[in-house]
Amino acid sequence: MSNSPKDPTPGKAWSGRFSEPVSDLVKRYTASVDFDQRLAEFDIQGSLAHARMLHAAGILGAEDLKAIERGMATILEEIRGGKFPWSLDLEDVHLNIERRLTDLVGDAGKRLHTARSRNDQVATDVRLYLRSAIDDLLALVRALQGALVDLAEKHVDTVMPGFTHLQVAQPVSFAHHLLAYFEMLKRDAGRLADCRKRVNRLPLGAAALAGTTYPIDRERVAQELGFEGVCENSLDAVSDRDFAIEFTACAALIMTHLSRLSEELILWMSPPFGFIMLADRFCTGSSIMPQKKNPDVPELVRGKTGRVNGHLVALLTLMKAQPLAYNKDNQEDKEPLFDTVDTLTDTLRVYAEMMAGVTVNQEAMKRAAAQGYATATDLADYLVKKGVPFRDAHEAVAKAVRFAEHKGCDLSALSLAELKQFSPAVDEGVFAVLTLEGSLKSRNHVGGTAPEQVRAAIKKARAALG
Repeated sequence: MSNSPKDPTPGKAWSGRFSEPVSDLVKRYTASVDFDQRLAEFDIQGSLAHARMLHAAGILGAEDLKAIERGMATILEEIRGGKFPWSLDLEDVHLNIERRLTDLVGDAGKRLHTARSRNDQVATDVRLYLRSAIDDLLALVRALQGALVDLAEKHVDTVMPGFTHLQVAQPVSFAHHLLAYFEMLKRDAGRLADCRKRVNRLPLGAAALAGTTYPIDRERVAQELGFEGVCENSLDAVSDRDFAIEFTACAALIMTHLSRLSEELILWMSPPFGFIMLADRFCTGSSIMPQKKNPDVPELVRGKTGRVNGHLVALLTLMKAQPLAYNKDNQEDKEPLFDTVDTLTDTLRVYAEMMAGVTVNQEAMKRAAAQGYATATDLADYLVKKGVPFRDAHEAVAKAVRFAEHKGCDLSALSLAELKQFSPAVDEGVFAVLTLEGSLKSRNHVGGTAPEQVRAAIKKARAALG
């Protein structure tokens, strides 16, 4: 009969060290299995690569490897079928899977954890998860870019007011305005792709913090899992969460761009603007005002942007005072990261569908562009081309605007004689530059709003999307 003390915490991977059981309160407080279950398939993927490496290195026998592969196939089927017996007592996704594997295949399951720790295991799982999420998000960004290009293609010649300080500034093509967001999303996609390179490094093999005494082959595992390389320092490998912070920063920028577009959609849909209408399926009504059609989706995008920004701050704060190497604090990285992925995924999906259902009131846009003396800069440029110094031209046009304001008309409605009183350089050709269409066409250079340039930009955008 053994004289060893009774295990106070049966089922725990570390139970032999302790003399009393963990309280139920602490179990609930420290457990992560409720939210890290989404790592399960990635955990299995990493474990199988680890087991095959152990076998190749002569650390794990062939029969044990076959048993592990067989058991993991069963576990994967149970998880996908919603039949896996998750247990709070087993703390996290890793111990739940390991215990189930041991139940299925016996001692082979106990040998799987040789030469690794939960520290490098979870770091690997999160990187595998995030790499997959980035790939999915890149496809969603492209889908939204495609929806913007589709809408832009229909409105190359649609004139709208361009704004600065939310005041009418100069006429622009509505398509040109939409393509500004295409450019933002192009940068966003580039940032995500660049972030993926730093996500795609293998921590497994770092073990708890110092590496392992076993003759492991980390490069083999990296190759099987599709990593571009291994983390070069074992301490950094298990404690690094830069990749999660960087991803969340990328996500916050995407949400910020969509929040800006949301603000414009909300303004444009309001009756004083009347530029666009969102499809009914993206709006709601009022419980008291029967006439209302509220742009709830873009409003929620604005709100959810704050949510993602908060996750970024949370992750930065989480890491700001941690000594090396792994600390339990890092368990708190997952919920902000997971929610960021979920929020961004849902936002991109709904946004692509919403933009595909936008209808445009071209006449309302044109009327608004005709207000606020949007062609004043064109008149100044016209005078400069006649030899008038720009500052003098600016002063002359400012006076002409003030005169038109007193008359209650647009610059194009002034007579030739009235315009000549502000500069003798004015002649009959002035009226061609005072039209909205003329203003657009005159900005015929790369990046300009001239229809010719906008069509070229759309063609280039389509080619980039493939």
